[in-house]
This record gives sequence, structure tokens and C-alpha cells, in this order.
Amino acid sequence: MTVQSSDRTLSRKQKLQEKQRRQLSVVDTVDKAEGKVRKAEAELAVAVAEAVQVFGDEQSASEGLDMPVEAIRRFVAMAQDEAAGADDVTEAVAKP
Repeated sequence: MTVQSSDRTLSRKQKLQEKQRRQLSVVDTVDKAEGKVRKAEAELAVAVAEAVQVFGDEQSASEGLDMPVEAIRRFVAMAQDEAAGADDVTEAVAKP
């Protein structure tokens, strides 16, 4: 006598659909994580740009933040790009 499982055997189509669903779930998770990383980088860039203003120049900020000058420059450029993008959006919304 054989024991039958209460689980029915999935068809090939159902297996493929389940695999695709899991893959899409992973892609969604990665997309959300990348969005959070971009947001965190933008916030860090603004903070570094503010630190440069407080310290007076990039070299002093580099020493104060214990961060290479190249990284300081990259974050300052990101902050400037972010600000320019926000200005573009504001102008586009303001134009009737």
C-alpha cells in the first residue's frame, strides 16, 4: 500500500510560475534596497557639503571627518547635483 501525500504535485507551468514569482520578489527587494541606498547617499552628501561649509574648505573637512578629499569632493558634487535637480523640479512646477 502506498501513502498518498495531501500535497498535489505541481504542474510544470505552476512550478515555473512559482519560480518567476520568487524571482520578482527578489528583484523588488533589491530595487527597494537600492532606493534606500540612494536616499542615504544623498543625505550623506548634504551632510558632507554642510561640513565643508562649517570647516571652511575640503581639506579641513577631510581631516575633521577622517575622510579622503576625493570622497569629500564626490559627496559635494552629489549634493550640488541633488540641489540642481530639486531646482529644476521647482522651476518646472512653477511654470504655468
